[in-house]
Amino acid sequence: MDEKIRRKIHDLLDAHRIMTIATLRPDGWPQATTVGYVNEGLVLYFLCGLDSQKAANLAHDDRVSLTIDHDTPDIMRITGLSMAARAKPVVDLAEAGRILRLLPGKYPEQTPPLPMPMPRADQVRIFRVEPVVISVLDYSQGFGHTDLVTC
Repeated sequence: MDEKIRRKIHDLLDAHRIMTIATLRPDGWPQATTVGYVNEGLVLYFLCGLDSQKAANLAHDDRVSLTIDHDTPDIMRITGLSMAARAKPVVDLAEAGRILRLLPGKYPEQTPPLPMPMPRADQVRIFRVEPVVISVLDYSQGFGHTDLVTC
């Protein structure tokens, strides 16, 4: 992967904290939901409820599509990422603990006391999302411009 594109991807991942992730329901219909995330390099992590539809969908099929972007008043300033990825549950408690400790860093304006305590690793599902293909969208280079990166 080109270093300039890698930097752009990292910058976009680090600048945002919300993504829309689409999973596949057992009946074949896609289901898109909004979740918060943290990342370590190109690997993303998100939490969901133990019995959530996302968790059930991912137990059936680990393929996901996701987008990370933001609103802008200038159409030619649209930037963002879309990814085809695999989402695997985090089962290692040390990894889960590390991810839970990263979450407050994405929300520095949140000050204690939190409205509710952060969940423990045994109270949520944590998924590791590893990209397969990343599309880097940057309209400043032309309407609809994307750079496609295979991981």
